[in-house]
Amino acid sequence: MRTHGDHAVVMGAGMGGLLAARVLTDHYESVTVLDRDPLPDTAEPRRGVPQGPHGHTLLPRGGLSLEAFFPGLLADLDGRGVPVITDDAAEIHFEPLGHHLAGTAPGADRAIHVPSRPMLERRVRAHLARVPTVRILDRCAVDGPRSDGGRVTGVRVTGPDGPCDLDADLVVDALGRGSRTPAWLAELGYPRPAEDTVTVRAAYSSLQLRVDPGALAEKMVLISATADRPTGAALFRHEDDMWDVSVFGVRGHAPPSDAAGMLDFLSGFAPAHVVEALRSAEPLTEPNSRTFPASRWRRYDRMRDLPDGLLVLGDGVCSLNPTYGQGMAVAAMQAEALAATLREGTRDLPRRYFRAAAKPIRDTWRFASVADRAILGATTGPLPWPIRALAPLGDTFFGAAAADPTLRDRFLEVFSLFSPPTRVLTPAAGLRIARATVRRRWGRTATTRPEQPGPTPVGSRPSPH
Repeated sequence: MRTHGDHAVVMGAGMGGLLAARVLTDHYESVTVLDRDPLPDTAEPRRGVPQGPHGHTLLPRGGLSLEAFFPGLLADLDGRGVPVITDDAAEIHFEPLGHHLAGTAPGADRAIHVPSRPMLERRVRAHLARVPTVRILDRCAVDGPRSDGGRVTGVRVTGPDGPCDLDADLVVDALGRGSRTPAWLAELGYPRPAEDTVTVRAAYSSLQLRVDPGALAEKMVLISATADRPTGAALFRHEDDMWDVSVFGVRGHAPPSDAAGMLDFLSGFAPAHVVEALRSAEPLTEPNSRTFPASRWRRYDRMRDLPDGLLVLGDGVCSLNPTYGQGMAVAAMQAEALAATLREGTRDLPRRYFRAAAKPIRDTWRFASVADRAILGATTGPLPWPIRALAPLGDTFFGAAAADPTLRDRFLEVFSLFSPPTRVLTPAAGLRIARATVRRRWGRTATTRPEQPGPTPVGSRPSPH
């Protein structure tokens, strides 16, 4: 039963907007989704999702959330040839901070689906369009909110037929990193939200290749930068034997923007058999390059004064370092927070929603910030003391996790967003880290210690001459 109003408007038809719209269908009589792009009927990148041509993955936590909102979606993706990773550890090559976590596999109950971003968005949009109370309007640019006193009452839109006004009981900004809500708040007489930032100075180049399906057992290759090597890669096998190949640099190190240069760049740190398979692949696109200056969390959850009728969801709230692949899963968790908040009514909705959404964002932000600090050092900017304290231990932890399956699996629970970072900060985990570190250092010492001469046997003493 829909009890919260007649009409809700969602600005943006990316993943955050589609998720928000699905939540609102349970609470509003009708929902309109607006996007300035022509929305294609095929799985292809579009201008309004500039990250679309780059590698994406759907972490298990995000996949389960999407399936709950859109029952049958994962089976739909399976039927369209989207790769799925379950129990076969050979299908993932994972190197965080220079340590290969061999044996990484999510398990059948936490499968990783690996659709291309355009394929996933297209299928989610198709599932949402089946809801009879939803309208998805493309080629509609939002010019700004309409307000009455302390409440947003709709939006001003310029569409194919010219400008018009849309009334709404609730407006959700899902415009991504280009969200204009901070500026709109200022126009309405409210303060802008404070921002937490982590300077990354990342640049990445991506292209799509068709690889012979028998050439690689892997479906995913993730190699992070390290404190000593400011380069990495994220490679994903998608539908139709297409691979997204994304190479990146941090601390201002930009990868090449041509295909041959990208593969030469990759050969400096990726497994040789992977590079060889990519060199013999069929190019499907020209390389596409982007930069990512900083992770940004707009702290709407800390604002004391907000207008009723306006919310923000997705990258417009928190834009994370894309090299960790957590953005879509975090957007899904924000949608869960919105659903839970709306079930309790609309009284004081913005404040309650932003505080609820901050909980899953906080855990992911802390995880990413520790990793960024470990790789980038003090150039990340000011961070809370626990992050500054934990970051130097990154190499120690991953060195231990590479040798201890229990530590590895605990980390994967955190990385997949099923557990908070404290899961790897328990006394038991600390003991495992210490034991694995001692064994690792002892083994290294044993293999590098110079051979010492033993005692000379009696009767074999060398001649003084």
